[in-house]
Amino acid sequence: MRIDVSQAARRLAAHDNILILAHAHPDGDTLGSAFALCRMLRALGKKANAACGDTIPPAYNFMLQGLEEEHFEAEYVVAVDTADIKLLGHDMRETYAGKVDLCIDHHGSNTLFAAETLLMEKSASTAEIIALLFVETGVAIDSAAADCLYTGLSTDTGCFRYANTTAASHRLAADLIEAGARTEQLNKVFFETKTKTYAALEKLAIEGMKLFFDGRFAAITITREMMRKSGSNEGEYDRISTLPLQIEGVVIGATLREMSDGSFKVSVRTAPSIDAAKFCSRMGGGGHPGAAGCRLEGPADRALDELKGYVAAELA
Repeated sequence: MRIDVSQAARRLAAHDNILILAHAHPDGDTLGSAFALCRMLRALGKKANAACGDTIPPAYNFMLQGLEEEHFEAEYVVAVDTADIKLLGHDMRETYAGKVDLCIDHHGSNTLFAAETLLMEKSASTAEIIALLFVETGVAIDSAAADCLYTGLSTDTGCFRYANTTAASHRLAADLIEAGARTEQLNKVFFETKTKTYAALEKLAIEGMKLFFDGRFAAITITREMMRKSGSNEGEYDRISTLPLQIEGVVIGATLREMSDGSFKVSVRTAPSIDAAKFCSRMGGGGHPGAAGCRLEGPADRALDELKGYVAAELA
């Protein structure tokens, strides 16, 4: 069942011992939303923890400062920025299937897997929705929460460059700056700094990029061998997915990343004329109009050929 912000705030106020789940392969929005919500709940006197089934990338470790784990048995479970229970990862999915009380999300592809869902598809990020909960509950956003929310907002809007960015996104950014968000440092970390291992992976990715359909479709394949050779980690992959669409004339850009089971996680970015979410839904995936994803069976050549078939139909 879908609920609104005020109803969600009442649900959170009525419960204690709250566990917040971020999705697997965590990004800035799921982590920023989870840890900001955790800080809000603790400010309300609740016991709360934020958790993720995968290792948190080092760039986000600042969010954990001052949030020592509290020991309790979860009585109320909240998933954030998670459109489907399967996105929590295998272990979390097995543990919490049928037990998620509330999902807070902005993905139009949300499957409504939780008992109740606060879904705001027009929000550029889940962090924007969490910020509304701060207002609804009367909890002031301190500098630590502002850093978390700004991370979610800025990373999901590509530092306010993506088409999903709205006037509300900019207004929230202004509020977070006034609350003490370290925007200069955060922007440098997430948009200007490359680790040596990421730079090595990016070099391999660009060298292997392929163009099809008169340059309208660009694809990069990231194999586990490329990850090993570059020394990069899971947290460094996401930025690669923006590269194909940066090529002039490209309207569909895709990055195919080999997973441990041999399948390929596909990240798709599209020009405004193409709805990435609808495109990926044909392959069992989903997401946003400008950024979406799906999963295809390997090996690499098979996955790319299957993807090209869908692209051909889209561009016909």
